[in-house]
Amino acid sequence: MCFFLLAYTRPELHSIHFNLGILMSCFSFTATRDWCYRSIFTKSGLRSTITDLGDGTVIHCWVPKTRKESKPNLLLIHGFGANALWQWGDLIPYLVPYFNVYVPDLLFFGDSYTTRPERTESFQAQCVMRVMEAKSVKKMSLIGLSYGGFVGYSMAAQFKEAIERVVICGAGVCLEEKDLEKGLFKVSHIEDAASILLPQTPEKLRELLSYTFYKPPRVLPSCLLNDFIQVMCMEFVEERKDLIRAIPKDRKLSELPTILQPTLIIWGDQDKVFPVELAHRLKRHLGEEAQLVIISNAGHTFIIEKPKETFKYLKSFLIDN
Repeated sequence: MCFFLLAYTRPELHSIHFNLGILMSCFSFTATRDWCYRSIFTKSGLRSTITDLGDGTVIHCWVPKTRKESKPNLLLIHGFGANALWQWGDLIPYLVPYFNVYVPDLLFFGDSYTTRPERTESFQAQCVMRVMEAKSVKKMSLIGLSYGGFVGYSMAAQFKEAIERVVICGAGVCLEEKDLEKGLFKVSHIEDAASILLPQTPEKLRELLSYTFYKPPRVLPSCLLNDFIQVMCMEFVEERKDLIRAIPKDRKLSELPTILQPTLIIWGDQDKVFPVELAHRLKRHLGEEAQLVIISNAGHTFIIEKPKETFKYLKSFLIDN
């Protein structure tokens, strides 16, 4: 979620002398970076679409301007944080030469929302699948990042014929409700996790960065953090909290379905959001159908920290195979 915040800390920028606070009062770095990502998506051959599912649910999704039947279809499902643009923008140029790429905003992110009361990853999965069906996409592989991995796993379990291959990136789908109390995570209560994952102050955003990055950026002025919060973190706050609360509720490993599709599990060895024990737990749960890759010296945001290494594994699993 903090691609641009990380970029701000580059050494060459330290020589720029200006009053950042004054500049931020009339210029939004976050909105500008969002525009840059939109430009990347557009130049990569994607276009923005809105699909009204007719039941109070509206999903925004980036889709190919021209779908090529010779290419396989790939669905990218984002996690918590900013919209899908920010989480996949740096990887899109690597993927579009090989796939028809589809990038939805999950419910209560970007321009997607629902008036319905459901908040589970199962409902998110059903909504995304309905969008893909509306786009006449019958077969696809998917990559799920963090919370998007929960949604992607649910899609693979519910729609076995449609989902061909699955990549789970740092998503603790094998967690159990009792893991919170037993101390597996840095926080012991789901409300504490929600306050970090949905930062409303610069202090909370810095705390989030300390959890998600192996080496979090050090120089981050509060005005820059406030700008990010105002643009990316102020909408649908209560609804997003409900999404977080729904993740561990009554969750038991014994009740988690075993998906049968070929699955690649990728994890950062220093992940503080979903500890690497959950990667091994998922591998044991899925057995021989799953491959496990642990990226060294990387945290929860390994796609940002190790993009080339990440793409190497994605290419081997999704393209070379």
